[in-house]
Amino acid sequence: MRRHSLSRRLISSVLLVELIFAVAIIALAAAYERHAHLRSFDIMLQGRADSLLGAVQDAEDPADNVMLDRTGLQLPAQDVYEVRDSSGRLLGRSANWQGPDMHNLAAGDGPIYNARINGHHYRVLALHGLRVVDPGDKGGGTPRRILVVYGAPTAQVWHQVRNAIIFFSLSNLVLLIVTGVLMAWLLHRGLAPMRQLAAEAENISIHRWSFQAPESAAETRELAPLASALTGAMQRLEASFSQQRRFVSDAAHELKTAVAVVKSSLQLLAMRQRTTEEYAAGVEVSLADCERMEDIVARMLTLARAEHSSGAERLSGIFDLAVSAVATTQQFQSMAEVRFVKLTVTASEPAFVSLSSEECALLCSNLLLNALQHSPPQTQVKMQLQTETNRAELRVEDQGDGIDAALLPHVFERFSRGDPSRSRNTGGTGLGLAICKAIVEKASGTIALKSEPGVGTTAVVRLPVATRPPAGGSQRFDLQTTPSA
Repeated sequence: MRRHSLSRRLISSVLLVELIFAVAIIALAAAYERHAHLRSFDIMLQGRADSLLGAVQDAEDPADNVMLDRTGLQLPAQDVYEVRDSSGRLLGRSANWQGPDMHNLAAGDGPIYNARINGHHYRVLALHGLRVVDPGDKGGGTPRRILVVYGAPTAQVWHQVRNAIIFFSLSNLVLLIVTGVLMAWLLHRGLAPMRQLAAEAENISIHRWSFQAPESAAETRELAPLASALTGAMQRLEASFSQQRRFVSDAAHELKTAVAVVKSSLQLLAMRQRTTEEYAAGVEVSLADCERMEDIVARMLTLARAEHSSGAERLSGIFDLAVSAVATTQQFQSMAEVRFVKLTVTASEPAFVSLSSEECALLCSNLLLNALQHSPPQTQVKMQLQTETNRAELRVEDQGDGIDAALLPHVFERFSRGDPSRSRNTGGTGLGLAICKAIVEKASGTIALKSEPGVGTTAVVRLPVATRPPAGGSQRFDLQTTPSA
């Protein structure tokens, strides 16, 4: 995969924009310089043509003709001109003119036009004027119309325009070079926090999970969200890997303990000759321990499936949690009677959630089993399900010994037990609540435990209500088991 430099792209983009603006400025400047110099040139032509018109004098002849008096005229040698009267009679022209009459060149054009004279580019002005011969005579004198055609080469004008264009072009080129160098330096300095952030991220390895974003990145507004996200992600990854390591260690310990118990039982049987009854009792103990190992493995697989289900699996089914609550309560009736525990369930109406029937049953059974295992005789376990507009709340309350406040934050961790000896006596594996948490989070819900030592524990599950099937109305279930005598 080909890599691209962000700095080079930014610098190239800025320089390209500057180049476009520079070309536009040079074009506008060239147009303005051309207009300004030509306007000044035309004013100069007008002045020189007026000088020629002023040099037309009375010829002092009986016909009252006029003549061109060049005395005192100082005109550039490269300029050309021609003066004629109204009858077309030539009064005078410049010595360097070679070609047809200039007034023929001006025919049909405006007062100012461009022409090629003597192989050079000229700008020519045609000035029509009026001279009065003998203005002191009776009747105010004789008027004579004069045509002055005056031209000057434009080479100097275009030379000045070219100089202006060259000046603006060199100025913009220098500006582009300075801007490019300055931007490269500023970007190199401005991207330093990003490089420091990348360098810190490169230090992460399987042996070093700690990540702390540099202060320069955290203090940069644009990089602060990325730095915060990386820090949070690494902290979560570190916690997840630590949890996985603890899980593997605890699982190995649990299975190793169960295997050691089975091995000890079998070794004890093999130490001496046993009676048939003793062999049968030993095999029964070994089978119980094997069943415990099988239960641990099954729960570990259940937890793994719940935690690592894909997005499609997360939305695989919708089921009524009230049906599972009632069915699970009926399933645990016998266990409650044996333990002399009163078991009741209350469901105000159907509660459809984004879980399959097996997941709803597993959630209810784990919560009820956990409550029954830690409930002493002559106590009560309540399961209540309430449905609001967009949320279903399941509560399982027991009257057991409760859980110490220091242990509450860890009850949903795998193989977590508030009292290890009690948990083993009741047959717990330490995975039930972890499985419940994984199932609830799969449906975008929450689960929490409220406990008070000596009073009891309440598990509270809140799940978003899914779209209901067309059928189904309100139901109320109120089942209870009375403690046996």
